[in-house]
Amino acid sequence: MNQKQKTWLSVSLVPQILLVKLLGTQPEWIEKYYSEGIYPYIAGFLRLLFGWIPFSMGDIFYTLLVFGALRYIYLHGKGIWKRPKHFLLDIGCVLSVAYFIFHILWGMNYYRLPINEKLNFEVEYTKEDLLNFTFKIAETTNRLHMQLESDSLKAVQIPYTTQEIYDKTLESYKSASKVFPLFEYQRPSLKSSLYSLPLTYMGYGGYLNPFTNEAQVNNMIPAVRLPSISGHEVGHQIGYSSEDSTNFIGLFVTSANPDPYFQYAAHSHGLAYCLSDLRRRDENAFQTVFEKLRPGVKENYAELNRFWRQYENPTEPVFKAMFNAFLKANNQERGIQSYNAVVGLLIGFDKASQ
Repeated sequence: MNQKQKTWLSVSLVPQILLVKLLGTQPEWIEKYYSEGIYPYIAGFLRLLFGWIPFSMGDIFYTLLVFGALRYIYLHGKGIWKRPKHFLLDIGCVLSVAYFIFHILWGMNYYRLPINEKLNFEVEYTKEDLLNFTFKIAETTNRLHMQLESDSLKAVQIPYTTQEIYDKTLESYKSASKVFPLFEYQRPSLKSSLYSLPLTYMGYGGYLNPFTNEAQVNNMIPAVRLPSISGHEVGHQIGYSSEDSTNFIGLFVTSANPDPYFQYAAHSHGLAYCLSDLRRRDENAFQTVFEKLRPGVKENYAELNRFWRQYENPTEPVFKAMFNAFLKANNQERGIQSYNAVVGLLIGFDKASQ
């Protein structure tokens, strides 16, 4: 590719960004022609292509990209300083191509209709709504804990292997799709990330590779969280990019599984989000609900806290800041706080279901 072509390709990034932002102002159009139009075919093809492979091709792809970048620097290191314009053009070409592919393969889902509009319920809630719902989900969590663990002091231990959890996640989607067909999930591609340890140090439970449409799960996380995290990542695969939507989907489909361990995993996770929101709004109300939890439920939370604490490191806030910026650049105004917005979805859906 000559310099003129590289220049045009690099400059094309600007109109691409403008076009994406323009299309993003028309969520109904995105919903109809992309998310429910061409995207299911794109995702289905990618999962057909890579889903049968037992390991993560997306992780391999990223590894090759890193080695390719290091090789480029090794071969052209001196030229970078002598001809910085050429280096910037090469970077511009890569960014332009990556931006285009990312949005065609998956990224336009960031601009689709919110899931609450698809399911026809509101997300606004009062502190009273929050308190009532938190009490409700706490009671369910306590009941499930009592069903699964006779000793009130012990945490619930999920008795399944990681692969069994993935298989049961597929069953969760089958159950959920009977209630809402939009949760139908075909050609599964749910895998443990080859980089689960780095993901742990970065503070992530998993991710979707938009270039291979593989749902990647951090399999180092305590098993009590794996069902809802697996459901969350599959939620990305079926076309929901926003983190609040996929949190909601992950919790809903996991709770739809008839397995009581999955129901406990979903309710205890949803309760954690509600307790966090309640604590931020009213410490006394939080303490009132928290004191009513069985000690074993609290031990499950303590187990998770101990797990994450042992991997705390100075780089984690940096990665979180980068991801926060990425989310804000992709139509999620709350950034990383959008994960917590699932509380409004849970309360709104519960109200609409009564």
